[in-house]
Amino acid sequence: MSRPLPLVLAQAAQRAADDLDGLAADVRKRTAGLPAAPLIVYPELHLGSPLGGTALEPAEVPEALAEPLDGPRGRALAELAGDLGVWLAPGSLYERGADGRVYNTAPVYSPRGERVVSYRKIFPWRPYETVAPGAEFTVFDLDGVGRVGLSICYDAWFPETTRHLAWMGAELVLNFVLTSGSDRAQELVLARANAIVNQLFVASVNCAAPLGTGRSLLVDPQGNVRSEAAGDSDTTLTDVIDLDEVTNVRRIGTAALNRPWQQFHPDDQALALPLYQGRIDPATWAGATAPTTLSRPPSELRPALGEVRVP
Repeated sequence: MSRPLPLVLAQAAQRAADDLDGLAADVRKRTAGLPAAPLIVYPELHLGSPLGGTALEPAEVPEALAEPLDGPRGRALAELAGDLGVWLAPGSLYERGADGRVYNTAPVYSPRGERVVSYRKIFPWRPYETVAPGAEFTVFDLDGVGRVGLSICYDAWFPETTRHLAWMGAELVLNFVLTSGSDRAQELVLARANAIVNQLFVASVNCAAPLGTGRSLLVDPQGNVRSEAAGDSDTTLTDVIDLDEVTNVRRIGTAALNRPWQQFHPDDQALALPLYQGRIDPATWAGATAPTTLSRPPSELRPALGEVRVP
């Protein structure tokens, strides 16, 4: 079997929050000639510059740009995805929540012109990032292809994030990034490490210059770098990944050796986890990954925490 997913990673410079015409032209350019319904991914806060070049202090930007996900910007993004027939992950946005707080939120829109999911960054980069943290891990299903998990920049530094997304059934994790400092080299290591230990694809999409340091990359479930931007210039990485590669690696093993999702047997003793005031229960270790040794169907092992959102 094969489950191909055309993937477009747009290492692009940040643009003004109201430059939706520019975004539409950019999506058209980067997806021209590609197979139908590709998934196109932009960096963190891609639509994050002040409107019309307005001069604002960094701390003022989130409040100034935030709007509800179902506001004019969100409706325009949904229409854009529908008009172009793409899965659009436009990077994260400043969202004004119903509670009045501002979140760093990544929405995804389907080729049907619908917002199918949104994820609020759980680990803002404190103290510099002043938005409120989210509290739900989030995955969504691509019609007939597979399941995708969402994370934003600093989330990748916390192994619990990608592990939980994998447990929820993610086969590809999109990490939207806006890194302008000296730690991009470490993030490249983290992208490979998260892919290896969870046996899934990781796409780490960073902002281009002048704000970002670039070096976006796509990593396969064994930790091999499939493609990488050489520097910080505007770059488009395209690929067609096969999500069945995740199934095969988890079944056969990384390097034909390691099968961590089959580590426990249902009758093994539970492992206490004092850090989380909880434990690993062998009976539920595999989550939604569905290796061949599951004693119960994946539908019975859905996580109680977080949310699985299926359009």
